Amino acid sequence: VQLQASGGGLVQTGGSLRLSCAASGRTALNYNMGWFRQAPGKEREFVAGISWGGYATDYADSAKGRFTISRDNAENTLDLRMNSLKPEDSAIYYCAAAPRYFGRTRERYDYWGQGTQVTVSS
Repeated sequence: VQLQASGGGLVQTGGSLRLSCAASGRTALNYNMGWFRQAPGKEREFVAGISWGGYATDYADSAKGRFTISRDNAENTLDLRMNSLKPEDSAIYYCAAAPRYFGRTRERYDYWGQGTQVTVSS
């Protein structure tokens, strides 16, 4: 499975962005997927996850109420809509896929995209 993240950019505080992740290769249809982020000098952290069928979602406390994760299995895409962005949301955002795991532990995700930079100016 190859993952390609896109949609990052520079936005002002309070603005919105939509990140997308395109999956190719072996179908990611049956994979649970997630978004992680990594700011300079910090560990990569879980942001949001979605089960393979889209029936279950999970959000980090920092993302609840502001971010929405969704997927389109027909198109093999994963989205993260981010609203009310704050400077502390600035990071490189990564999409990831896990064939047999739904959760927040990054080590359990087997496939990773290359990351897309999100910068929120104050």
